[in-house]
Amino acid sequence: MSEATVEVVLQGGPSHIPAEQRVSKDAAAYGKVKIPSGAGYEHFERVAADSLVFRWTGRTKIAE
Repeated sequence: MSEATVEVVLQGGPSHIPAEQRVSKDAAAYGKVKIPSGAGYEHFERVAADSLVFRWTGRTKIAE
């Protein structure tokens, strides 16, 4: 795997989203992760400053 990614744990959200996901280190450091899903994105935010656990916060649709 690329060194530019890190594995995070995702809590909540749709059941088809895997519980573990590789995301960019920049996204993990920022504290917000956006996962493409169908015609939109699932949004997750870090639960604690020193954690790689992210909790689902909502969904947005891709702009047309």
